Amino acid sequence: MDKTVFKNILQILIILIFNSFLAQQTPKKLKETAVIKDTISKRDTIVVKKEALDDVLDTKADDQRRDVPKKMIYLNKNAQVKYQDMQIDADYISIDETRNLIFARGKQDSLGKIIEPVITTQAGKKYETNEFSYNYKTKQAIAYNARTEESQGIIVAEKTKKYNDSVFFMRRGLFTTDDYFIKKKDTVADYHLLAPHIKMVKGKNSSSVITGPVQMYIEQVPTPLIMPFAILPFSDKRSAGILIPSFGEREDVGFFLNGIGYYQPIGEHFDLKVLADIYTKGSWNLRPEMNYLKKYRYSGNFAADIGTTVRGIKGLDNYSKTGTYRIAWRHSQDAKANPFLTFSASVDVTSQTFYNNTVNNNYIMNESVLRTQQNSTLTLTKRFLKLPATITGTASYSQNFATGLADLRLPQMNVAINQFYLFGSKTGTRTGLLENITVNTGLNLTNFVSTGEGELFTKAMWDKMQTGIKNNITLGTNTTIAKYFTFSLGANIDNALTTKTLTKFYDPIENVVVDQVNKKIAAYSTFSTTASLQTQLYGQANFKKGSSIEAIRHMMTPSIGFTYSPDFGGSGFGYFRNYYDANGALTPYSIFDNGIVGSPTSGMVGALGFNIGNNVEMKVKSKTDSTGVKKIKIFESLNLSGNYNFAAKTHPWSVIDIRGQSSFFDNKLSVNTSLTLDPYKILFIPGEEQGIRTEDFGHFSVQGFNVQLSYPLSSELFGEKTDYAKKYGSKGEIRNENYYFDDDNYAHFDQAWTLNVNANYAYSRGVTRTSNKIASIGLDGSIKLTPYWNITGSTHYDVVTKDLAYTRIGFSRDQRSFTINFNWVPFGQYKVYDFFIGIKANILSDALKYKDRSFTQPNPPF
Repeated sequence: MDKTVFKNILQILIILIFNSFLAQQTPKKLKETAVIKDTISKRDTIVVKKEALDDVLDTKADDQRRDVPKKMIYLNKNAQVKYQDMQIDADYISIDETRNLIFARGKQDSLGKIIEPVITTQAGKKYETNEFSYNYKTKQAIAYNARTEESQGIIVAEKTKKYNDSVFFMRRGLFTTDDYFIKKKDTVADYHLLAPHIKMVKGKNSSSVITGPVQMYIEQVPTPLIMPFAILPFSDKRSAGILIPSFGEREDVGFFLNGIGYYQPIGEHFDLKVLADIYTKGSWNLRPEMNYLKKYRYSGNFAADIGTTVRGIKGLDNYSKTGTYRIAWRHSQDAKANPFLTFSASVDVTSQTFYNNTVNNNYIMNESVLRTQQNSTLTLTKRFLKLPATITGTASYSQNFATGLADLRLPQMNVAINQFYLFGSKTGTRTGLLENITVNTGLNLTNFVSTGEGELFTKAMWDKMQTGIKNNITLGTNTTIAKYFTFSLGANIDNALTTKTLTKFYDPIENVVVDQVNKKIAAYSTFSTTASLQTQLYGQANFKKGSSIEAIRHMMTPSIGFTYSPDFGGSGFGYFRNYYDANGALTPYSIFDNGIVGSPTSGMVGALGFNIGNNVEMKVKSKTDSTGVKKIKIFESLNLSGNYNFAAKTHPWSVIDIRGQSSFFDNKLSVNTSLTLDPYKILFIPGEEQGIRTEDFGHFSVQGFNVQLSYPLSSELFGEKTDYAKKYGSKGEIRNENYYFDDDNYAHFDQAWTLNVNANYAYSRGVTRTSNKIASIGLDGSIKLTPYWNITGSTHYDVVTKDLAYTRIGFSRDQRSFTINFNWVPFGQYKVYDFFIGIKANILSDALKYKDRSFTQPNPPF
């Protein structure tokens, strides 16, 4: 053999042995060495091959092996590979240096089933897969049974292909927001969306999922809810999107799509949602809604509801077409924004027959259709750091749907002066009548008009508007007399000015009394004084030791007071005038009647009033109380009041008013009652409904009586709560909580329930022959059949008419990540049922839902 050839072979062998030795000594740090090919390119330049690895690749495992000829590395048991921002943890990992490929597989059982997944972490994001292949040169990857958490949900796909760090394609993937499945408390999701193809695009701060046809499964059962595509944005920021409608049928307006619309965020502080309701018989509704928020400053909401309701068939008698509108605005100011200047708004303005004709079904379910009145208020309040005054400006609008009238106060301003003492204290402790004199005063300006909907902000409305200013000054003082009596003195002064006065006269042609409003400025002043004396008396009756009742305690609070005010109906004041009625009788009236500043009183008042308050309690022995004694309130309050007017020419005694309040059965049963007695005899002329109040004193006929009972019942009142964990050691696996099983494998859990019983009886007669009676019983409550089934209901029964009033029955089911609700109003003006299935997660709450409703036609509009 030639010496040169032998020398070259020997050098090659030494290099191979040396490289093999280095490879076996340092398997954890692999970096491909650049090799310069001994070839000449067309440009006669030397080409350097780029390294396959751009960074150090770290590996570790319980068992490592390297196959030098095949350029393979095998890692077994607790294998881990770190490369750049990626870390792979698996039971088995192989590295193919020739194809630049890393393959990882999870831990298998004896049958080859994966029991522990491959965990891949990249850029702080964790992925779980059964098998995972990654090309560290192209940075592409393929994963099987990959589990990826995104925002509020999780995606599990049979096969996932990663093209780069931003784009992923998935085959046969499911998405769910079930928290139990995400946290691996359950191996099966209670619902999921299944799509044959999914594309996920990741951005710097957000990502989105785009699917082909997608179908919803509930408890692994396919549902008919199929969408042709879905776009799910995952981002902490708000994003625009289409709002999916609900659908159904209403008997009076046809098939419908409810709530189809679009959501659009506007900057950092605003967002806009526009919804529409469409009905096949021609009805439609448009509902824009805007929310705004500025932290530590203010927040609010603006909403409108504009539409047309079409009922019946055009050309027939049952056809009707009604326009409706509603405008609502809510605004609240943060208390920290400006404590000296605050503004709030609660505006709700509707057309007169809005709730009877709107096609927005929500108003029927939340009982808004039962409203008889609606109020709107704007309030601006100014406080001062040094001045003891508060200025409040308001604008209010009140609608009465029964009368069709609306009351508008625009504007109304109140200036309130903080209470102050008229005289200073000489010693630092206020004693005596003079040092305790307090003054309360304020000024109120009001512009008021009562008008119809059609006259709003027209010349006719401004002509009817009244303006009034009223000032009130109240002085009061008190002191203690003989240690046990409290003596009080008070005075009240009212000053009023108005721009409208009243003239009354009888029109013989029309045979009516005419109220003529005059545009004339007029004013009045009134005053009254009071003096009262009050004390407290205590009494206690003790019982023998063997008795279960230890004592009965009675506290009485008697008070008497004298009130005086002059006769402001005298001709010297000019506040009252007279007119001749249809019978020719001279009838007095006040020129301030029907005005916004009220009317002064006529007739002198020199009345001695009395009030007797009572509180009665009983002490009984109790084994359940730690002190051995329990207090029972027989009467929390029992008050008797009335007065005698020395200045009255007729009927000096007022009606006697008795009011009581008490509670029984550990303060559960609440009882409120009132009784009104007329001390004078009432005579009735045959055939006349109205009676005559005579001067015959001492009959005390019942003019009014009312009693209200309320008793809240619950499962906690009956027996002690069972400790199921202690009584039954076996905890259930159903939904991973709340169920405990006995020896016969029957589940046990708390069936909590509540039942509120309300009863009311009212009797009123006055001086009429026929009395009015109202009697009703109301029930409302709930019961949890299981920890996840809840039934609610409410009803009222009118004992007099023997009719059931508004009645509602509801069922709800908590399905972990979504809810099922059913509400039913079986009879009444609006018979309706409402069935709803909706996802709890915010990302799907407006997209994944099913709502079905059925309505009967309501009564004709007002």
